[in-house]
Amino acid sequence: MTEDSEDKAAELRLKLIRNFLEVPRERYLRPPRYDSLVGAVSEGTVARKLGCGVDTVAPGQQSCPYHFHHTQEEMFIVLEGQGTLRVADELLAIKAGDVIFIPCGPEYPHHILNTSDAELKYLSISTQDRPEVCEYPDSGKIAVFSKGPAFVHRREHGLDYWDGEP
Repeated sequence: MTEDSEDKAAELRLKLIRNFLEVPRERYLRPPRYDSLVGAVSEGTVARKLGCGVDTVAPGQQSCPYHFHHTQEEMFIVLEGQGTLRVADELLAIKAGDVIFIPCGPEYPHHILNTSDAELKYLSISTQDRPEVCEYPDSGKIAVFSKGPAFVHRREHGLDYWDGEP
C-alpha cells in the first residue's frame, strides 16, 4: 500500500466506521426512574439520513419517557440483557438478539424499560429527519427538535394561531 492509499484509507475509516464499544458515553441520570449511558455512534460520520446510538440502561431503570415521533422511524437492536418494550400501551418482553421496529405516528408510542437485575444494552438507530416533533402521552408534552435547542411545551399552554399578529 502506498502512503497516499494509506492516507485515503484512514480518511475513509474516520468518515465511515465507528466501533460502538469505543464511543464516548454520557450518563443521563434523573432519579428515581432514569439512568442510562448513551453514546453517539454516528456522530462525526458522513451519515446524513441515519443515526445510531448505543444505550446501556441500569437495572430497574429506563432511558427516556414514553413518546412517539411524527417524522423519524426507529430501530433498536438488543445486544445484551433483557427488559420490556412498552409500545401502544402494551408490555412486550425483549431480550438479546431482538430487533425492534418502530414506525412514526401516534399508533406506536414507545420506550424501553430495563425490568431485569442486569444491564440492558442496545443500539438505537433512527432516521435523522429534522425538524422533528415528538409527543409524550404520559405527560402531555410536545417537543420540536431542529438544529438548535428543543422547544418543549404542553398542549394546554399553546397559543392561538393568530396570537400576537396585527
